Amino acid sequence: MTKRNFTPKDILQKEFKPKMRGYDPADVDGFLDNVIKDYESFNKDNQQLSDENERLRAKVDELTKQVAVGATSPSSQPTSTVTNMDILKRLSNLERHVFGAQLDNNQNESHRL
Repeated sequence: MTKRNFTPKDILQKEFKPKMRGYDPADVDGFLDNVIKDYESFNKDNQQLSDENERLRAKVDELTKQVAVGATSPSSQPTSTVTNMDILKRLSNLERHVFGAQLDNNQNESHRL
């Protein structure tokens, strides 16, 4: 993490020595007030992002552990031993069931002729 030179309090309490032909103190104070607001907003956003980052890292760790446990547990993922041959047999049986009656009727009619 980068070290910051000033805190909002440091900026607020900074005093400048007046000189002839210097800057208007009201302008400098107004500008520094805006710098302080931005700095405080930056610090708040940075803290929120750090908190969110920590939360997400914890979630990643938790999910990584779940995946690791799931990978070692054989019952967590069903294994499929269906082969292409099994699928072809099932298709053949379905065709016979669906179209079998039609095929038998067509063959019987052609034998009658």
